[in-house]
Amino acid sequence: MAQELKGRTIAVLATDGVEQVELTEPVKALKGAGADVKVVSDKTGEIQAFKHHDKGSKIAVDEPLQQADPDEFDALLLPGGVINPDALRLVPQAIDFVRHFVQEGKPIAAICHGPWTLIDAGGVKGKTMTSWPSLKTDLSNAGAKWVDEQVVTDGSLVTSRKPDDIPAFSKKAIELFSHSYAGAK
Repeated sequence: MAQELKGRTIAVLATDGVEQVELTEPVKALKGAGADVKVVSDKTGEIQAFKHHDKGSKIAVDEPLQQADPDEFDALLLPGGVINPDALRLVPQAIDFVRHFVQEGKPIAAICHGPWTLIDAGGVKGKTMTSWPSLKTDLSNAGAKWVDEQVVTDGSLVTSRKPDDIPAFSKKAIELFSHSYAGAK
C-alpha cells in the first residue's frame, strides 16, 4: 500500500464498549498507509472492545484523554459500538476533544454509532452523512441530512453505517486524511 499518510498522526477516540472491528480494521488500514495512529481514551491502560454483544479483545490506550492535545493530531477516527460513543458523550473532555477537530476543519471519519459524539460536539448540522440506522432520527434532529449509503463524504467528514462497510470506509478515510485541510501541520 502507498504511504499517502506518512507524517500524519491520527487520533482514535474510544472507550470501553468500542466495536472491536470498527477500531482495529481502520487502524490497520491507516497504519498501512503510513499514519502514526494513537488510541486516545478517558481510560488508561486498556479498553474493553466488543464483538457486537460479546466481549472481544482488550485494546491498549496510547494516550490518556487528559494528556492528549488535539493540536498534535491531523485527523480523528470515531469507531462505533453502542456503548463506546454513548459513554463518551458523557465525558466533557471527550466532547471538547472532538469539537476541536470540528472547529479547526480537521478531517473526521466516523462509523456506525461513532457519529453520536459529533452531535454533542456540534459537528453534524448541515452535513450529509450516514450511520447505523438507529441514529437517523438523532442526526436528523441535530441538523444533518441522513442517507442510507455505504460511505458518505461531506467536506472534512466521512461516515459509514456498519462493519460490512469498513473496506470502503477505510479507503475514503485514507483519501480524506491524505488531503491538506485548514489547520494542517
